[in-house]
Amino acid sequence: MPAVRVREDVRSLSGAEKAAIFILSIGEEYASRVFAHMNDDEIKELSQVMANLGNVSSNLVEKLFVDFAEQMSSASGTVGTLESTERLLMKVLDKSRVGNIMEDIRGPAGRTMWDKLANVNEAVLAAFLKNEYPQTVAVVISKIKPDHAAKVLSQLPESFAMEVITRMLRMESVQKDVLEDIERTLRNEFMNNLARTNRRDPHETMAEIFNSLDRASESKFMTALEERSRDSAEKIKGLMFTFEDLSKLDPAAIQAILRVADKAKLPLALKGASDVIKELFFSNMSERASKLLKEDISALGPVRLRDIEEAQTSLVASAKDLAGKGEIVIAKENDEDELVY
Repeated sequence: MPAVRVREDVRSLSGAEKAAIFILSIGEEYASRVFAHMNDDEIKELSQVMANLGNVSSNLVEKLFVDFAEQMSSASGTVGTLESTERLLMKVLDKSRVGNIMEDIRGPAGRTMWDKLANVNEAVLAAFLKNEYPQTVAVVISKIKPDHAAKVLSQLPESFAMEVITRMLRMESVQKDVLEDIERTLRNEFMNNLARTNRRDPHETMAEIFNSLDRASESKFMTALEERSRDSAEKIKGLMFTFEDLSKLDPAAIQAILRVADKAKLPLALKGASDVIKELFFSNMSERASKLLKEDISALGPVRLRDIEEAQTSLVASAKDLAGKGEIVIAKENDEDELVY
C-alpha cells in the first residue's frame, strides 16, 4: 500500500490550498463567519480544494499561520475604500474594465447581468423598465427568475404590463446581438446609476460602530463628536438603535425577538433593564415562561455591568437581524422616520 503523502512545504501550496487549510484550522464558528462573506461559487471552489487536501501536518499549519502573521505585521497600515481601490485599478487597467469591475463591486451581486437583476428590488427595477420599450422589457422579464418577474410585473402600470405579457407570448428566440445590446443598456444606464445611488452614507456605518461600543466608550466618543460636529452627532444618534429603543417595538416584534434571542443571555440583558422594558418582555411571554425568566433574573445575584451591556448588545443585534430580514419593523416614534438596516 503506497505511503500517504504529507505536505510540509508552504511554498508548494497554491493560494486556494492555503485558504482551505486556514478554514479547516480555525474551527466551525470562525469558518462559518468567513463563509458568510463568500458567494456560492467561491464556497464550492474552496470546498473542492478542502476535500482534496489529503494529510496536512500540524507543522505545516503552524508554518502557514506564522507566514501569514509575518506578512501582516510587515505590511504598513492601510485603509481600503471604494475610492482607493478604483484609483489603484485605474493605474493598471483601462477605464472601461475598471468601470465594469467597480460596478460589480458597488452594485448588486451576481456573475451575469441577469444574476445581478435578481438582487435588485422589484420596485426599483420596475421604475426603470416602465420607461423602456415593451419589447425590451419583455426580453428582460423573460430572462429573470419567475418569482422576481412576477413581482416586477405587478409594479408596472397595468396597461404597460399587459403589453409586455403580450410581447412575451409572441416572442421567439432572441438574437445574440439584440440580447447583448439590452445587457449593455442595462449596464450603462441602470446598473451604473444604481451603483452610484447605493453608496452608503458614512453616518450609517458609524451608527453601527457606535451601537457596538460599550456605554462608556459610546458616551465619550459621542460627547467629543458633538463638540466637533453637532450635525454629524445628531445624524448618528438618529440612526442608532439602542437597547432602550426596544421599548418602541410592538408586541409582535418582541415575540419575534424572544424566539431567536440567546436564552442564556436574556436574563442578564433584562437584569439591567428599565421596568418598562422588563414588563414589555414579560407581557409577551406565557405566564409560565415569564415566571421562569423572573426567577432566572433573581438567581443571577450581582453581575458586572460589562456583562449586562454585552448581553443587551446581543439582544439588539437579534432585533436588527430580524429587521434586516424584513421580519420586524424598527421605527422611531414618527412613522416617517423608519430605520432600515
